[in-house]
Amino acid sequence: MSDVARHAGVSAQTVSRVSNGAPYVSKEKRERVLAAMRELGYRPNSAARAMKSGMFRTIGVIYESLHPVGNHRTLEAISEIAAHKGYTITLMPLDAETRNAADGAFTRLGEMLIDAAIAIVPSDFYHQPDWKLPADLPSVILGPPIFSDVSTVDFDQSIGTRQAVNTLLDLGHDTVYHIAGPQESYSARSREATWRDTLTQRARKVVPPLHGDWTPDSGYTLGRTLLDESQPTAVFVANDQMALGLYRAVIEKGLRIPDDISVIGFDNIDESSAFPPPLTTVSQDWERIGKEALSSVLKLLDGESPGRTVLPTALIERESCAPPPREEEALRHL
Repeated sequence: MSDVARHAGVSAQTVSRVSNGAPYVSKEKRERVLAAMRELGYRPNSAARAMKSGMFRTIGVIYESLHPVGNHRTLEAISEIAAHKGYTITLMPLDAETRNAADGAFTRLGEMLIDAAIAIVPSDFYHQPDWKLPADLPSVILGPPIFSDVSTVDFDQSIGTRQAVNTLLDLGHDTVYHIAGPQESYSARSREATWRDTLTQRARKVVPPLHGDWTPDSGYTLGRTLLDESQPTAVFVANDQMALGLYRAVIEKGLRIPDDISVIGFDNIDESSAFPPPLTTVSQDWERIGKEALSSVLKLLDGESPGRTVLPTALIERESCAPPPREEEALRHL
């Protein structure tokens, strides 16, 4: 460290601050120190830094899958902000075996050289009988407030769902059918409950929903079932991927969106604006929830008490909704 200090023309204390990612170092001095480190081939010893500061400047992230768009984008946001704050990320994926021993993943994270943990897993995971959180590991859960002593960050599913259903009813549709997500999903259950409550509040018929698994294939299969058994003019779909499958089923049936059937999805994935026609959908700000998760972790590390952060959802109106077809138009497609 002293060699780096001499080479950069700064004090050893300044080199230490740069090595630890501490603030209050001018940009010019920081760049000189980093340049000297590169030229001399110096790499700070993370173990030594941790022994001195009591911090590893590493956050563990436990996740079930990166296949859902939201999980992937959330993790990207966490990683980006963590790097900006001088932290690294350690990933702990869950597999089927780990889910059967739910406490194992967090226990292993607690044994690693990390300062805190963020969990991006389905809410039903926490209700397994062998689940517990390490008492000495500051943790943030992306989901509903299951534990009173753990910070949570979540979306308010009801705001966007209510906007979606009311938008379709206000266009003149008698009721709104629903292709729901899997029943074990908290998000799916929340959207379904708000859909049902909104219809009930407006004295509209509630047709039992069809449950899919979030994939386009399930949206297509359920869409075919729905169109074979009913004559819906409006469908609220629990995510955009299943809405894409419904689009295919509608086309194969010889119907048109939105002329014959209005469709609203959920998630606002990047592809939703490219659907033919562009999909009206409920937006969730995945980047923001990632940033809020990391912010909550840093607050815990600063000694603050656990808290709850709830982020809004909002309807993004595009071209997949219209008033219901007139009776004579509907008869032509029977």
